[in-house]
Amino acid sequence: MFGKKKRDISTIATLIGAGTRVTGDLAFRGRLHLDGVVAGDVTGEAGASVLVIGADGLVEGAVQVDELILNGSVRGDVVARERVELGASARVDGNVAYKLLQMSAGGCVNGRLLHQPGGQQALPAPEGDASAPEVG
Repeated sequence: MFGKKKRDISTIATLIGAGTRVTGDLAFRGRLHLDGVVAGDVTGEAGASVLVIGADGLVEGAVQVDELILNGSVRGDVVARERVELGASARVDGNVAYKLLQMSAGGCVNGRLLHQPGGQQALPAPEGDASAPEVG
């Protein structure tokens, strides 16, 4: 449609298969398909990252990508610079910051949904945080 950037997201650049466990932070570019477990933060390069987490996939850490297609689980905060698609079996235990959200019946978020208009990428400071700027 109008104003949409065309991206070739059909080609998987990286695959972490079922039965595979990665311990530590993971940074990637392109499209990453995850059916295994990542115990650490997952960060995709700005402007060039799509993370697809299959039904058995799990991230135990924060996720920051352009686009997230989730059918598995994330135990941590999610920041999607463009869009989040939560499937029927998706589960997020943490906050989700997004520009565009699509959620199927059955998808679950145990945290806050934070719309980020205009490309704002950072999650707000938790309530009661002394370092947070005062508004008023």
